Amino acid sequence: MGANDAVNVIREIGQYLPQMTEWRRHIHAHPETAFEEVGTARYVVERLKSFGVDEIHEGIARTGVVAVIRGGTRDRAIGLRADMDALDMQENTGLAWQSTRTGKHHACGHDGHTTMLLGAARHLARTRNFDGTVYLIFQPAEENEGGARVMVEEGLFERFPMQAVFGMHNIPGIAPGRIAVRPGAMMASYDMFELTITGRGAHGAMPHMGVDPVVIGAELVQKLQTVVSRNVDPIDPAVLSVTKFHAGSAWNIIPNEAVLGGTVRAFSTKVQDQIEQRIRQLCEGTAASHGAQIAVRYERRYPPTVNAPAETELCLRVARALVGPENVNADPRPAMGSEDFAWMLLSKPGCYVWIGNGTGSEGGCMVHNPAYDFNDAILPTGAAYWVRLAETALAAS
Repeated sequence: MGANDAVNVIREIGQYLPQMTEWRRHIHAHPETAFEEVGTARYVVERLKSFGVDEIHEGIARTGVVAVIRGGTRDRAIGLRADMDALDMQENTGLAWQSTRTGKHHACGHDGHTTMLLGAARHLARTRNFDGTVYLIFQPAEENEGGARVMVEEGLFERFPMQAVFGMHNIPGIAPGRIAVRPGAMMASYDMFELTITGRGAHGAMPHMGVDPVVIGAELVQKLQTVVSRNVDPIDPAVLSVTKFHAGSAWNIIPNEAVLGGTVRAFSTKVQDQIEQRIRQLCEGTAASHGAQIAVRYERRYPPTVNAPAETELCLRVARALVGPENVNADPRPAMGSEDFAWMLLSKPGCYVWIGNGTGSEGGCMVHNPAYDFNDAILPTGAAYWVRLAETALAAS
């Protein structure tokens, strides 16, 4: 199959744009956050049943769903993944399909990701123009809680053996339907740290009687800024941000405790190791110099999202045939944001691509913003990408 076949798939799926738009806006109006996607999962299952997929498996990572579509007889398989969860934030778009739930908002486009995979499921179940098995993975809890990790830990790849797994995310600021992907690191890791400084409380007029955790915390904030600038090789990108500093309860009391917190981003485990070790060293030395104690809580939430070379080349070939070589960026700058699909890529080779959500007023509002909405116009392109990826990866010839 060539470029004409790919265009035909977009055109055919495009006939169902009104229905796909209805699905997407229903999900958008009823957002659910991490591991609470009960209604969303139910809605997905209802659609999948109507398409006539071969199997539907529910309850993986609590609210996750995996659908199975088989074509031909060959013993090979791939996985296509979409995330389902929303964010804990208030929406202010004023749209007719705006969130009906206070403090919940599909501000990252996972409603669109779910709909694109549903559109692909509908087409694949009807045409089955491939030889092998396609697993459609509807994943919960991408935002902060690592639903992909939980699915893997609960045996996703043992229950559904596949040779490769693929993901996709919309990106505002890229023209609608354009696709960007590169081999290697695509998105950064997400580590978090929390530093609890225990000093000795005292009267604000008698600081010599205490050990001031606020002063220690202020010193530590400055020291932490040297970790990336003076300890990490400048060729290795990394970001360390202190994002919270909590201490004190009254004007005249030196508190007993202060808490700092923040995040670390990097593109390699080597840099993650280096930064974590240096944070611990700085805390140990700072505590000793002040006669305080500093407890370090350091968690590696998401690893870097790293695309495998062969699977990336496959995705590039599919994307170029689908939207034209001029609409494919084969060397985008990696993003310092993170993505829990990385957990799946640690277990299986695969590839994660970006699809343009739009620019300006048509899809250009950045994700995680109260005014964000997914651009329905790209639904057919995203669904067609999934279809052509499955048909190409599992080609009958």
